[in-house]
Amino acid sequence: MTVRIFLLCGIAAVLILGCGDSVPPAVITGKPVVDGKTGLIVRNLDSEQIQRGEAVYRANCTGCHGSNGEATPDWRKPNLDGKYPPPPLDSSAHAWHHSTEVLKKTILKGTPPEIGSMPSWEGKLTEQQVDDVVVWIKSLWSDEIYDLWYKNFEGK
Repeated sequence: MTVRIFLLCGIAAVLILGCGDSVPPAVITGKPVVDGKTGLIVRNLDSEQIQRGEAVYRANCTGCHGSNGEATPDWRKPNLDGKYPPPPLDSSAHAWHHSTEVLKKTILKGTPPEIGSMPSWEGKLTEQQVDDVVVWIKSLWSDEIYDLWYKNFEGK
């Protein structure tokens, strides 16, 4: 029975994707794919979602986090008011130290007022827009950083 289901899924994938396209192993197994040359997790991010996330980011986030998530050089140093400036979202800062859920919560709820000035985007962005922005942020990370993030949060 299990073999039949597996074969049917494989046939369905070929019919859906076409004979010339290959089915990523993660689609069939549900497990991450590791690059044989680098040993790093291969990203399986939706390119359309990345594009949507970038558009939402550019419309709402560049003023604080920079056009490519680079933020400001002194993001580790508190301002005169004691609050930290917006951190970079690329591989150079700590965004990748957080799970997807924490990243989404930070966007929706903002930062605690005593720590930073990130506003709440709840009610201003849809859940889909927040998901799209988070995927775009992940697309900024280097392969090595994405691999570390995945192994710390998704691979557990």
